[in-house]
Amino acid sequence: MRGVHGMLLLICATLLAAGAVLGTGAGAQALASSTAAAPTASVLSASVPLPASGALSASVLPAVTDPDDPDSPTDPTSPADEGITIGINGLDGTPSASILTLLGITVLSIAPALLLMMSSFTKIFVVLAMTRNALSLPSIPPNQVLAGLSLFLSLFIMWPVLTDINLSAVQPYVDGSITFAQAIDLGQPPLRDWMLHFTREEDLALMTRMASLPNPDDPQSVPMFTLIPAFMISELRAAFIIGFVIFVPFLVIDLVVAAALMSMGMMMLPPVMISLPFKILLFILVDGWGLIIRTLLESYGGAG
Repeated sequence: MRGVHGMLLLICATLLAAGAVLGTGAGAQALASSTAAAPTASVLSASVPLPASGALSASVLPAVTDPDDPDSPTDPTSPADEGITIGINGLDGTPSASILTLLGITVLSIAPALLLMMSSFTKIFVVLAMTRNALSLPSIPPNQVLAGLSLFLSLFIMWPVLTDINLSAVQPYVDGSITFAQAIDLGQPPLRDWMLHFTREEDLALMTRMASLPNPDDPQSVPMFTLIPAFMISELRAAFIIGFVIFVPFLVIDLVVAAALMSMGMMMLPPVMISLPFKILLFILVDGWGLIIRTLLESYGGAG
């Protein structure tokens, strides 16, 4: 009998668990029939508590919490009075690498204008070009050769000036001891003094009158925007004087050759074909390139 009652109790517990999970009426009916057949099922239900369907779903699903309240908006802050500022120095006072790169690109972009207006390049190139035309050789030497020779002669002439600018302005700025504005102010006097030395007073007075400015009291008070064009005018004048002196002997050769051809009745023969070898021969005999270069260097007092 005890084995039969144990089996009935196990069947009742299984039916109760299935009815609680599935929530169907079949489990309740099976529980009722089991209870009628075995009155001792109440003992099992009292001793073994079974979870209800609501409790089971509450234990499986996450608990729902109320959402947090949103943050209240804050008032906008007023901008600073300084505005936007751009600094070109680093934390330790030295210029940053990006600023140096930007300045280098800027100098390279305006280098041709600076080279033409504020150095001896213009005068040297004009004299060499006029010498080439006097020889009746419009493309020999080519422009690249003349420009390269003019560039290196300009560096040779202005090397002391460039050294002074580097020592007084560029190196202190790179080291961070002075600002960019101070570097500009310190770099102008060596170049201004050099340009004033080769600028005629007539040309400087002309540009000063055209700008409606009073006469400067001393060389340091001459503004650069009047000094640069006056310097260029003086350089072009000196270049044309040297070019005229170079043209005279070659012009004499052309006249002699043209007169000889006219006397022989060879009017259809271009005089240039006959005079060109004589011009080249004369230019070689007198060491023309060396003479011209020496004249240009002596016009600037040598190097510097």
